[in-house]
Amino acid sequence: MNTDIENLFKDKVLGHPAGLFVLFFTEMWERFSFYGMRVLLFNFLTMAAIGYNPGWEWSVENAGALFGTYAMLLYITPILGGWIADKYTGYRWAVIIGALIMTLGHASMALETEASLYIGLILLVIGTGFFKPTMTSIISEMYKHNPEKKDGAYTIYYMGVNAGAFFGMMLCGYLAEKVGWAYGFGLAGIFMLLGTLQFALSGKLFGQIGAKPSASFEVELPQNLNEKQALLEEEKEEPLNPFTVLDIALIIISAVLGLGYAINDPISKIGGLDMLSFLQIGNFKGQYVAALVALALFSFLVISRILRYTKVVRDRMFAFIIFAFFTVFFWLSFEQGASSLVVFARDSVNRLLSGYAALAFNIINTLLTVVPLIIISYVLYILWKKTYKKIPGSNIVLVVCFVLMWGIVVWMLNRDFNTTAYDITYHSIEQPVLNNDGMQKKDKAGKLQYHYIPVTQQTVLKPTDKVVSKTITVGAPFVNYKAGDKAIIINKNKDLTEFALITQAYKKEELIAQAELKGRDNGIINANVTKVRANEVEITVSWFSVLNSFFIIVFASLFSKWWESKYNPSAATKYALGLIIMALGFGLLAFGSMGLVPGVKVSMVWLILAYLFHTIGELCLSPVGLSYVSKLVPARMIALMFGMWYLAIAIGNKLAALLGGEIENITKAYSLSTFFLIFTIVPLAAGILVYLLNPVLKKLMHGVK
Repeated sequence: MNTDIENLFKDKVLGHPAGLFVLFFTEMWERFSFYGMRVLLFNFLTMAAIGYNPGWEWSVENAGALFGTYAMLLYITPILGGWIADKYTGYRWAVIIGALIMTLGHASMALETEASLYIGLILLVIGTGFFKPTMTSIISEMYKHNPEKKDGAYTIYYMGVNAGAFFGMMLCGYLAEKVGWAYGFGLAGIFMLLGTLQFALSGKLFGQIGAKPSASFEVELPQNLNEKQALLEEEKEEPLNPFTVLDIALIIISAVLGLGYAINDPISKIGGLDMLSFLQIGNFKGQYVAALVALALFSFLVISRILRYTKVVRDRMFAFIIFAFFTVFFWLSFEQGASSLVVFARDSVNRLLSGYAALAFNIINTLLTVVPLIIISYVLYILWKKTYKKIPGSNIVLVVCFVLMWGIVVWMLNRDFNTTAYDITYHSIEQPVLNNDGMQKKDKAGKLQYHYIPVTQQTVLKPTDKVVSKTITVGAPFVNYKAGDKAIIINKNKDLTEFALITQAYKKEELIAQAELKGRDNGIINANVTKVRANEVEITVSWFSVLNSFFIIVFASLFSKWWESKYNPSAATKYALGLIIMALGFGLLAFGSMGLVPGVKVSMVWLILAYLFHTIGELCLSPVGLSYVSKLVPARMIALMFGMWYLAIAIGNKLAALLGGEIENITKAYSLSTFFLIFTIVPLAAGILVYLLNPVLKKLMHGVK
C-alpha cells in the first residue's frame, strides 16, 4: 500500500511534489502580508498627522519602542507555538490557526485606531508563533525518505518567502502611500485570508502528512555521514543532563523579567505608565535593570548546563554561544531597514524623478514586477494542471489571488506612467537658521542658511515676516493642468519640504476636518502652476525595502555555489564577512549624508548601494545560523539552544528598533552622518573580532565544519 509521501511524489511540479508548491504559495502569501504590514508600520506611526496621507506623528523614539517589542516577540512566540504543534495540534492545523489569527490581526490594524493597532500587533505575534515553526517541519516530513532532494526543496520554499516579501512590500507599500494607510494594511489582511483558504482546502493532497503531532522532535543532523555518525556516538556516551529545579526556576524568572522589559518599554514611553519603576537604581530605569538581570540569569543557566557536559560537547556549545553573541550585532544593524532607514528614505532621500529618469525607472520597475510575476503565474498554471482534480478549491483561491495581484500591478504601473510633473510656485516665510550662540548658520560653501515656512490659507502674517516665492516640482496622476492655472497643494512631511497636489474635493474636506479635530493649521496652500514638465514619478518609501528581497533572489544561487565549492570559508570567516560588508553599506550612507542640512536630500544611489551591501552581508552570514544548532549541540540541548538562538535574534531586533528610534535625536545633537557612522563602527569592530577568534572557534568546534 502506498504511503502519503509516495502519493505526494507522484504529482510533480518542476521535479518536486505538488504539495511543496502549495506550501510555497502559503508561505508566499503569509510573507506578503507580514512584510507588507511591516514596511508600513514605522512610516505610518511617524508620518505627519496633517498632510496628504496623514499618519499619527509619533516620535521616532516611541515608534521604535513599540516596533522593537513587536519584532522581539515575533522570535519568542514560535518557541511556544512549535511545542504546541508538536504536542497537540499537528503542523497543518497550527498553520491554519496561526494564519487565521494573523488575518484578524491585519484586519484590526486596518481600522487605524490606537486600540485596534495594539490588538492587531498582539494577534500577529500570537499567529506568527503558530505559523512560523511549522511550515519547514511539514517539508522535513515530506522529504524524510528523499533527503537528497531536501536542499532543492528548501531553496524553492525560500524563493516563495522572498517573492512574498517582494510583492508585499511593493504593493501594500504603494497602496498605503499613494491611496491611504488602511488600504495597505487591508491588502495584507486580504492575502493572508486567501493564503489560509488555499492551504486549508489542500488537505487531500497531503493525506496524514503534518496532520498529527509528531511522536518525537526531528533534528536535522549534518549531511556528512562521518560527521553524523561521530555526533551520534558522542551522544550515546554523553551522560544525561536533566533540568533541575534551579534550572526551571531560572528559565521562569528570566522569561518573566525579559517579557516585563519588552512590554514595559513601549507602555512607559507611549502611555507614561512605568510598571517596573520599583526596580529603578539611581538614574538607571527599572526596565533596564529587569533586562540585565534576566540576561544575567539566563546566561548563568546556559553556562551552568554547558559545564555539566563532557569537554568536546561543552566546547562546541561554547562555540555556538559565541556565534549567537555576534548574531545580536548583525541584527541590531541589519534591522535598521525597518526603522531608521524608513525615516531616512522618507525625509532625506530625493525620491522624485522627472523626464527620462522617470521613464527609465518606470521601465525598470515594470520589469522588476512583471517578470517574476509571470514566472510565478506559470508555476501556478503547472500546479493547476497537476492538482485541479484533487484540490479544485485550493486552485481556484490561488487563481483569485493572482487575478487580484495582477490587477493591482497593472493599476500601479499605469498610474506611474500617467503621472505628470508640474512646477508649482507658492509663498513662504523666510527665516534664518541660527546656531546655539544666536549666529546665522552657513553651509559648506559659506552661504547663509534659511528655513522656509509655507504660507497656508490659515497663516496670519506679521509685519516683520519676509515673504518669498518658492518653486517646487510636484507630480499628479491623470490630471491636465496648464501653465498659469491655480492649484492647491498640501505638505507631505513634518519638515514641510515635500508637497502634493490636491486634485479631489473630498481630500481637501478630509484635511480640513482632520485639522479642526486636532486644533491645528490644515496646511492647505494656494499655489500657481508655472510650468508643465514631462512624466514624473515619486518612488515610494517602501520601494527601497523591496531591494533586499530582489538582491537575495539575484545573488542567492551565486553564494550557494560558493559555499559548495572548495573555497567555502569557515563559519567565523562567513560571520566576519557578513558583519564587515554590512558595515560598508552603512559607511556609504555616512559618507553620502555628510554635511546634509535641513531641506536638502541625498541621491537615492547611496541607499540602493547600502541595501546591496546589507543583502550581501546577510547572504554571507545566513548559512552559519540555525544549521550550527544541529551541528554543534547534542539533541537533549536542542530545544534550549534553539530558544537561545531566537533570543539572540529577538534581542538584536529590539536593540535595532531602540537605536533606530534615536535617529532624530542623534541627528539633532550631532549629524545624520554620525548616526550612520555608529552602525559602521559597531559591526565593523564585531566582524574584525570574530575573524580574530577564528582559530579559537575552530578549536572549540572539534572538527565540525
